[in-house]
Amino acid sequence: MLLNGDCPESLKQEERAAEPPRENGLDEAEPGDETTGQEVIVIQDTGFSVKILAPGIEPFSLQVSPQEMVQEIHQVLMDREDTCHRTCFSLHLDGNMLDHFSELRSVEGLQEGSVLRVVEEPYTVREARIHVRHVRDLLKSLDPSDAFNGVDCNSLSFLSVFTDGDLGDSGKRKKGLEMDPIDCTPPEYILPGSRERPLCPLQPQNRDWKPLQCLKVLTMSGWNPPPGNRKMHGDLMYLFVITAEDRQVSITASTRGFYLNQSTAYHFNPKPASPRFLSHSLVELLNQISPTFKKNFAVLQKKRVQRHPFERIATPFQVYSWTAPQAEHAMDCVRAEDAYTSRLGYEEHIPGQTRDWNEELQTTRELPRKNLPERLLRERAIFKVHSDFTAAATRGAMAVIDGNVMAINPSEETKMQMFIWNNIFFSLGFDVRDHYKDFGGDVAAYVAPTNDLNGVRTYNAVDVEGLYTLGTVVVDYRGYRVTAQSIIPGILERDQEQSVIYGSIDFGKTVVSHPRYLELLERTSRPLKILRHRVLNDRDEEVELCSSVECKGIIGNDGRHYILDLLRTFPPDLNFLPVPGEELPEECTRAGFPRAHRHKLCCLRQELVDAFVEHRYLLFMKLAALQLMQQKAGKLENPTSLENGGPPSSESKPEDPPGPEAEREEEGSTASGLAKVKELAETIAADDSTADPRSREVIRNACKAVGSISSTAFDIRFNPDIFSPGKCGGWARVLPGEDPGGWRLRCQVKDCTEHAVLPMDGATLAEVMRQRGINMRYLGKVLDLVLRSPARDQLDHIYKIGIGELITRSAKHIFKTYLQGVELSGLSAAISHFLNCFLSSYPNPVAHLPADELVSKKRNKRRKNRPPGAADNTAWAVMTPQELWKNICQEAKNYYDFSLECESVDQAVETYGLQKITLLREISLKTGIQILLKEYSFDSRHKPAFTEEDVLNIFPVVKHVNPKASDAFHFFQSGQAKVQQGFLKEGCELINEALNLFNNVYGAMHVEICACLRLLARLHYIMGDYTEALSNQQKAVLMSERVMGIEHPNTIQEYMHLALYCFASSQLSTALSLLYRARYLMLLVFGEDHPEMALLDNNIGLVLHGVMEYDLSLRFLENALAVSTKYHGPKALKVALSHHLVARVYESKAEFRSALQHEKEGYTIYKSQLGEDHEKTKESSEYLKCLTQQAVALQRTMNEIYRNGSSANIPPLKFTAPSMASVLEQLNVINGILFIPLSQKDLENLKAEVARRHQLQEASRNRDRAEEPMATEPEPAGDPEDGGSQPQAAKDPSSPGLQG
Repeated sequence: MLLNGDCPESLKQEERAAEPPRENGLDEAEPGDETTGQEVIVIQDTGFSVKILAPGIEPFSLQVSPQEMVQEIHQVLMDREDTCHRTCFSLHLDGNMLDHFSELRSVEGLQEGSVLRVVEEPYTVREARIHVRHVRDLLKSLDPSDAFNGVDCNSLSFLSVFTDGDLGDSGKRKKGLEMDPIDCTPPEYILPGSRERPLCPLQPQNRDWKPLQCLKVLTMSGWNPPPGNRKMHGDLMYLFVITAEDRQVSITASTRGFYLNQSTAYHFNPKPASPRFLSHSLVELLNQISPTFKKNFAVLQKKRVQRHPFERIATPFQVYSWTAPQAEHAMDCVRAEDAYTSRLGYEEHIPGQTRDWNEELQTTRELPRKNLPERLLRERAIFKVHSDFTAAATRGAMAVIDGNVMAINPSEETKMQMFIWNNIFFSLGFDVRDHYKDFGGDVAAYVAPTNDLNGVRTYNAVDVEGLYTLGTVVVDYRGYRVTAQSIIPGILERDQEQSVIYGSIDFGKTVVSHPRYLELLERTSRPLKILRHRVLNDRDEEVELCSSVECKGIIGNDGRHYILDLLRTFPPDLNFLPVPGEELPEECTRAGFPRAHRHKLCCLRQELVDAFVEHRYLLFMKLAALQLMQQKAGKLENPTSLENGGPPSSESKPEDPPGPEAEREEEGSTASGLAKVKELAETIAADDSTADPRSREVIRNACKAVGSISSTAFDIRFNPDIFSPGKCGGWARVLPGEDPGGWRLRCQVKDCTEHAVLPMDGATLAEVMRQRGINMRYLGKVLDLVLRSPARDQLDHIYKIGIGELITRSAKHIFKTYLQGVELSGLSAAISHFLNCFLSSYPNPVAHLPADELVSKKRNKRRKNRPPGAADNTAWAVMTPQELWKNICQEAKNYYDFSLECESVDQAVETYGLQKITLLREISLKTGIQILLKEYSFDSRHKPAFTEEDVLNIFPVVKHVNPKASDAFHFFQSGQAKVQQGFLKEGCELINEALNLFNNVYGAMHVEICACLRLLARLHYIMGDYTEALSNQQKAVLMSERVMGIEHPNTIQEYMHLALYCFASSQLSTALSLLYRARYLMLLVFGEDHPEMALLDNNIGLVLHGVMEYDLSLRFLENALAVSTKYHGPKALKVALSHHLVARVYESKAEFRSALQHEKEGYTIYKSQLGEDHEKTKESSEYLKCLTQQAVALQRTMNEIYRNGSSANIPPLKFTAPSMASVLEQLNVINGILFIPLSQKDLENLKAEVARRHQLQEASRNRDRAEEPMATEPEPAGDPEDGGSQPQAAKDPSSPGLQG
């Protein structure tokens, strides 16, 4: 029942109505997939239409699909403009009432053209409350305050401000073609070279936000609940309303509907008042008594329905905004009521009221998953429960820290307290009972929850039947870390010692094991590369485990096997764990490792372990192939000398044949040898006696050389317990002679140099590092490598982002402890003081202590209820900027081992070229601060930048598990593969299918759906269907704004794509305003000096050239040229293209000398890079000739004028305005549209990827043979970036272990 209650269904219907039924994209499924035709039918039953008869309006028809539920038709009717005011009704077919929860296909007699009658039902108290809530939602539907306040999964979107309504209406307003004067001049702050970075344009005022006032007040009356005698007359509750005309009325909600009664604020009289009008809907009653309400409500609903559905659907997880305008606080009965109920609003619809989260989370995992429809249902259920659980846990964690929840152990000191709220268990991130004493105390207790969450994420992804994890959410709020977990049934009734039957509760002193757990965990050990090992307990007995020691196994009262405390699922990071007597490889010691870290819970990331194993696997294949060839040649030498690292001590035991690793073959010269090895490895692993002993020897030697635990098959495992405090003896495995960390760091810097990845802010940098398995504690090392890199200049943007990230992360660490000492009444003063010390140039900001506002009669010295860990509540007020920056530099040195050269914010800005506004954004996002949207004078030395009125709110920062839609993802991947092979149509169908499945699992809003829409838009664009491209890309932009944030780097990219498609559909002014928006956001997030800025400025310059704004166009194009030259080197093809674009504008301005100069530069680059005979070089030389002729003609004309004065006979000069087609062609070229990207990994940077193809030349040479890019069908003329010299132009740049 939960599964089908998601609201986005109504949306799906709106979309379905618009689309013709699609063909099945599944026919092309890989032979390995178990998709059978019959499964597909289930998903795609064809829809039909029914007629709806509702009281008071004309009948209308509605498109429905057989697997929808009756309830979903209810949702649609509650959303439609003409029926939205009804909530309490049933649907009747031929006089029979339809059951709310039955599927349409199970309803007898329901078919194309059936008539469904809407019948008003009597109200109950619950239905009346739902009705009032719904009316309030309709009244607030355009009001953005929920999005600014971060409630109910609302978030902001500003696209419609820049597109002036919907983009689909291109037919009605083809503005660009008639060349109406378009105002192209951007605001001053967007122009290249501008130094000001205003904050206000980030959230422009939307016209629709000035809400039309329908009512002044709508609240619950103080006369509630009705007394007994009125209850028996059918009174359910009373409302109090003040209309826009200032009339105060009291309304009774009764079982039959709503009517006015005669009560006043102080006198109760439940008798009906005149006009005696009983209405089943509150809206109809209000229409009767207030003309203003009637007029404004109608306009409001019209506007509501015109908004794009994606602007108003709830997102799966809450997105918070770090800035907000000053808002009026209005009266709101529903909000007031919600604040004091422990239930979340939507739980009203669930019988049993509070939800048993653990039961829901585990039952959804137990759902069957044999075929596609079952898997979809299961994944959808898992996702829905997870997002609900995350919302509830976040709300609970805030309530705990704000002091609204009673502890279950109230007598203990505040740090030690634990809480239960809404069936969720909450604990604080402090070291309770010296649990983590050997690991780093409170610091370890602070990181343990996030490590544990990573463990939960990993085990959930492996998804072994019969093994259960807890729902886990980690919330950072007001300086505290709260872990929220679902509760194992029965755990609260018994002692921990009795419950734990596997693992250890005291870090390895007493250890127990259990055969069923070993069997379950053995199934996870291969995908997670965990070695089954033995540990010694304090009595020196050996115990066998298949996970780290502190992972505990508990069987709940429900008989399920739970594992918890997964904080050390992966092997420890020896670079940060000095072990006496343990030598690290030379490469690490050179880099200054091992370094003592603050805690001993540093683990390697799963991405790193996987990449390392893959790397070793390729090595294994190459070694074995080499030996086989040598054998063939009859000279088998001693093979162990092949690998430097000595063989590790390992237990050898035969294992199953290698898993998915073995299927990824190395292509290239040794392909045939490798195929033999693979075959051989498989026969030997299967213990087949046919394999000849010499080949067995080959495999054994290769296994030994790469450190496999089995001597008959490639199988690398890690022991997570190695070097943990206490005695964990047994056969521990160390990585042989190679440090995966260092090896990945080099890959990362290489990727950045080649611009294969383009982080734009701290979050995207962190994401890029984590995808490559590098923990953030290596940030200092990454920066060192960048500094020492020969391509230091080309990595300038990485260095700046890295330094900014280092500073804001260090500041965040300090801020966390700083906030713990602040009591609630001083919060805004404390935060504004901290921001002043951090960012303001004002030398000595003074903190305002909160006690000044009110004077209390008795100052009670001893307050009992202190926030956890607070000693002196005013210690924060004495912080100075000098002290804060000293601490930041210290923190950077201690934690990241990087020396910052700055003693104040102005020095930091000066030395590293940072922007204060960017630092403000980064620190706000990391700590959850929300500040007022206004211009801050950071650099004023006369007054501090922030006052306490500027701090509006502090939000939680939430980490949770993201359940995935696996089938949809496979479709997506096979769709991409088809596209890469050049089958655009089939690829498009598969991706459409993936989109359907994603919608099925995630609802309408999700990051992955965003990627899907972007790719679809791009495909439609390439296939020449501009309107489809526009519509999909518009959805992608809206979704990116809503799900990732309005200024997230991904959103900036989406804006650029949308601008291109707008230009192609000749909506020029829209295209420009979208590009200006993208440029503004990029300036705010990073600044001007970023390789992506070159692409953006080229786009803007070309569009301006197209509308004949030559001078403006030159400013952007010349900036792009400068940036490209810096990041790609003066000899890059990109720079040649940039020169050509600039030359074209000079030609249009008839300044031929400058045009010639630029084109010559371009010609020289083409000649040196591509050779004389390349078509690019020839084109360029043609263009040079043409320019020279024009220049000569112009000179002749000038001479003629000088000679003959005004009587000269002047031939007309041809100055051509560029044709739209030629501008569009150039736009496609710079955006890399001609070829379809062959990379499946980095959807975020799809466009950037392709545009930077030639950067990958080096990479392709180093890697093995690449596939040639497929040209797409409508091949436009000439592409300056891709020529015969680069067969690997569109090679997939993903490095190992980077899939998806």
